[in-house]
Amino acid sequence: MLQIYNTLSRSKEVFRPIVPGQVKMYVCGMTVYDFCHIGHARVMIVFDMVVRWLRASGYEVLYVRNITDIDDKIINRAIENGEPISALTNRFIDAMHADSDELGLMHPDQEPRATDYIAQMQGMIGKLIENELAYQADDGDVNFAVRLLPRYGQLSGKSLDELNAGERVAIVGGKRDPLDFVLWKSAKPEEPADTRWASPWGEGRPGWHIECSAMSCDLLGEHFDIHGGGADLQFPHHENEIAQSEGALYGKDRKDNDAPFVNYWMHNGHIRVNEEKMSKSLGNFFLIRDVLKSFNPEVLRFFMLKAHYRSPINYSDAQLEEARAGLVRLYTALAQAPAKSNSLDPHNPWAKRFAEAMNDDFNTPEAIAVLFDLASEVNRAQDAEKQALASTLKSLAASLNFLQRDPTEFLQAGSKQESGLSAAQIEEHIAQRLAAKQAKDFAKSDSIRKTLLDQGVVLEDKPGGTTEWRRT
Repeated sequence: MLQIYNTLSRSKEVFRPIVPGQVKMYVCGMTVYDFCHIGHARVMIVFDMVVRWLRASGYEVLYVRNITDIDDKIINRAIENGEPISALTNRFIDAMHADSDELGLMHPDQEPRATDYIAQMQGMIGKLIENELAYQADDGDVNFAVRLLPRYGQLSGKSLDELNAGERVAIVGGKRDPLDFVLWKSAKPEEPADTRWASPWGEGRPGWHIECSAMSCDLLGEHFDIHGGGADLQFPHHENEIAQSEGALYGKDRKDNDAPFVNYWMHNGHIRVNEEKMSKSLGNFFLIRDVLKSFNPEVLRFFMLKAHYRSPINYSDAQLEEARAGLVRLYTALAQAPAKSNSLDPHNPWAKRFAEAMNDDFNTPEAIAVLFDLASEVNRAQDAEKQALASTLKSLAASLNFLQRDPTEFLQAGSKQESGLSAAQIEEHIAQRLAAKQAKDFAKSDSIRKTLLDQGVVLEDKPGGTTEWRRT
């Protein structure tokens, strides 16, 4: 039985979907004004894993991940570049999709863009004003009145007395309270025409928080199963989503028997780089496409899922090399026997152990430990048993999107960071070694093996006189 750690309750809870057998999940996506970095990669990889496991468990999943294609950063970058907003955002949406495809990730079932949901946002803002939870300030902005909602702070665990303006947004003129947040931003005279929309409150654009409430409610309903995102979004973004979504639906006071906006809140941990926060100012900011120039996409996915999704992780080239070495161990086991990815009997002891790990709040480190134990058994087994175990290994790994490549291809590819010998050069050394062995020049044969090993190439002599090779 699947258990999920719910940020809202701060505990693991048995997962019970609203509609049996169906899961509706919304994940906060990217703001598209630049290329995606490894923090974005973690969000994409984690929730790709969640969807894959839910589907492998028999659930029908509707996966929605939004695109923020209007906000201050986008506007500033477009003005800086001297280009229309849509030209900028379309370019980086295409780049995001290219990165996702390179990583081998599924596209969401729905990928709404904020600019396509202006009417729904305005409708929700209108309801909040009607419910006396929002007001138009003197500067033209429409703000949410935080102190009028008694339940505010339930996700973050922060009381109104603990909150201060420094934890939230900058205090600007017109707000009645520094805790209030903007729902509709009044247009500024100097802003381009493609950054503003007509509204009952004058020309302007939506605030960031209202986007996700409007899009998720429109596509998934006012009450759905799972909402996910990075830990940095827990407060204030997700807190504000709850406030405005439930405020629009129930007014100032949701009753205990009223359905919450979302049943389960999931947040993946932060990424640090060499034990420091990732930031452009520190020069430790890594784009997905740059990392993939040096490392295979499967290595990056494996690195991300070796840690539990809620744990912070430390990114470095050494950590990625360690992840690659782990995949080499698993692929080396698969290379010993032809393996198929088949559906497994849930009573299979390996499948049972794997499922127990994954059903414990998507415990991928423990699930991967099962794969390593199984690989060790493959190495020890003989003949038909070896093939059966290898097929089990490949089948279990498929639900995490690992070990689906041809083992020889993966093992011979090595690290992208290695210049090393080409495949043709390695084959030439192997041919020279075979000739030396046939001439009984075993010293030369051993010398060639050592030369290759020194350059990261391991030889394995097989029955029948053939030799296979892989990179370390």
